[in-house]
Amino acid sequence: MKKHVQLILLLLTLGQAEWVAAHAVVTDYSLKATPIHANQRDKVELTFNSKIELSLSQIFLVRKGDKHELLQAENGTKQGQIIIHIPPLEAGDYAIRFKIFAADGHLTEDVIHFSVS
Repeated sequence: MKKHVQLILLLLTLGQAEWVAAHAVVTDYSLKATPIHANQRDKVELTFNSKIELSLSQIFLVRKGDKHELLQAENGTKQGQIIIHIPPLEAGDYAIRFKIFAADGHLTEDVIHFSVS
């Protein structure tokens, strides 16, 4: 009986580990250390824990009034890194909203809020 319980616990643990690794999760982003300055083109780097299918992903700039603008992005130099091109922005509060597909096909949606000064 004890061996059956241990086997079930092992299978549950392995199943959960696969489920956690299946989604692209942001592990770092450049806005933490480098703010965006008003009226200048800029770039934001997002780093994910897995490879990204950028051609199937969407990244939006969200402006006041919930106005969404599709942003251009490219793969960075590291696996799981993307570079987002930010247009010149006036001072204020914004967000980057993204729908990212991991290489295994799982969708991750999230929002990163930031301010421009």
